[in-house]
Amino acid sequence: MIIPALDLIDGKIVRLYQGDYAQKTIYGDDPLRQFANYHSQGADVLHLVDLDGAKDTSLRQLDVIRHLLSNTPAKIQIGGGIRSEQDVKDLLDAGAQRVVIGSTAVKQPELVASWINRYGSEHIVLALDINIDVDGNKNVAVSGWQEDSGISIEDLLAIYIPAGLKHVLCTDISKDGTLTGSNVSLYKDLCQQYPQILWQSSGGIGNLDDIKALTDTGVAGVIVGRALLEGKFNVEEAIACWQNG
Repeated sequence: MIIPALDLIDGKIVRLYQGDYAQKTIYGDDPLRQFANYHSQGADVLHLVDLDGAKDTSLRQLDVIRHLLSNTPAKIQIGGGIRSEQDVKDLLDAGAQRVVIGSTAVKQPELVASWINRYGSEHIVLALDINIDVDGNKNVAVSGWQEDSGISIEDLLAIYIPAGLKHVLCTDISKDGTLTGSNVSLYKDLCQQYPQILWQSSGGIGNLDDIKALTDTGVAGVIVGRALLEGKFNVEEAIACWQNG
């Protein structure tokens, strides 16, 4: 499915270039209206990132998030600085369909695996940001891509799959925010190697051909952010492209 995404800072819709807060573009100040537009065009699942919460958990935009969740009929998965079980519980109680967990999932995998057991695999998404080195090793980055964890995606999944992991959002860092296309071979490899996981691709979608290129990879969802905000295509066109291959 096509999953439109919004990133929020201080209640405003923004995009960062490759995760850099210093390279921020503001696209609007009405995320509810934007989400309603995406849903009206057929998007059943939406992706929300609280960039304030990601940078400093004490700045989590809970009031904005609750307002969005209570006024949007689509299912919303939300991430950004999820550090504790209380964060997970707060967001699920507020109405989130899924909570997206990034750095904490890499740094404390046993803890996050316990959350999967407690809250159910349907409600937890791992967000794994990948650096691919010259030898083709897929290492996971943390802390807003500023730090290489030294852990490969394969080693990390070996911990989570026995816990019942179901959803993984995977980003090739080199592609994010570039509008230059996705790393199709990465997703094809991951889907073939781990067919029990519902993979979401993220990063690089710039036109409908980029979506079409992912239709035979096996991914379950395609995150689309900047291209929609900049009018490269709309949600309805993206869904039609995805369905028609």
